[in-house]
Amino acid sequence: MHIAIIGLPNSTKTTVFNALTRGHLETASFSSGHFDVHSATVDVPDPRIDRLSAMFKPRKTTCAKVTYADIAGLAKGVSEGGLSGPLLNTISQSDALLHVVRAFDDPDVPHSEGEVDPRRDVSILDDELLLSDQLIVERRIERLQAQLKKGGDKLVKVANEAELALFLRLYEQLEAGAPLRDIALTPDELKMLRNYGLLTLKPMLIVLNVGDESAEEAMNALANYSHRHTTVAALHGKLEMELAQMEPDEAAEFLAEYGITEPGLNRIIRLSYTLLGLHSFFTVGEDEVRAWTIPVGATAVEAAGVIHSDLARGFIRAEVIGYNTLIEAGSLVSARQRGLLRLEGKEYLVQNGDILNIRFNV
Repeated sequence: MHIAIIGLPNSTKTTVFNALTRGHLETASFSSGHFDVHSATVDVPDPRIDRLSAMFKPRKTTCAKVTYADIAGLAKGVSEGGLSGPLLNTISQSDALLHVVRAFDDPDVPHSEGEVDPRRDVSILDDELLLSDQLIVERRIERLQAQLKKGGDKLVKVANEAELALFLRLYEQLEAGAPLRDIALTPDELKMLRNYGLLTLKPMLIVLNVGDESAEEAMNALANYSHRHTTVAALHGKLEMELAQMEPDEAAEFLAEYGITEPGLNRIIRLSYTLLGLHSFFTVGEDEVRAWTIPVGATAVEAAGVIHSDLARGFIRAEVIGYNTLIEAGSLVSARQRGLLRLEGKEYLVQNGDILNIRFNV
């Protein structure tokens, strides 16, 4: 899972990136103007895998992962004439976008638009992404119309007509100033659009960096901001970056002192994960306890394929127990003795937190 971090220049993107990834990238009071990208992969915090690891004491514990890419600030007007190839390619290859919006004043770091206004800043980048998509859609419509005028193979013509109808729907949506993620699209339509680099089609997580200020006012500024596959959250960016760079014991002591149950960045990482409609199942044993990532609604055979293609190819049955059921039983041996494990077939829909043992024969 790859998530691109975007924002206006001096939006504190790098501060949030450092908090999320426990990184040490330099944060500056100015924009370099260069197209830079920094990436880092982090574990998805999940207390369940910690509990399972304590139960099975494996030689190795592997969490689900998410990769964040910190992309250089996107200035107002960057999409005029279309985003540059490298920039568009980098953003379009992500699974989702994390838009960092500055929601605090700092006299030492001038705002690129003169003053802090979270709603305005969200609108600026929304407009830039809309314009990028509009240019792509317009060009594709022109090409499809030209191809249809030439005639040719009937099957190709039918496919082009279906694609043109879809792109005309997209154009109407963009002309209305609305992101493409607001349109209900079928799996086949989404597959058709996969390689076009449409940015407003991607799920969006807006993170308001409130600095040392209260999150309530910043969140109120976006109270009526509502789109499908869109989540808004607040984060004390500088504090979270400092926490992320502390030793674990020191960070835990700090959190306890202020009555904070967990770092805010853990919540942001989990929001990134769930925004894409993903959840985890587990495999357990003495060798490894591991969290695996699958889409909500994935079947047992699809989950088996995530582990290894041979398991999907030779799938017989999945031995399944829910996380809560296992914890309540106290051990896998006890759960088995009590008949709490069940056998499921290929079409079983894997639930969040299921523990699977795949029976297969290749």
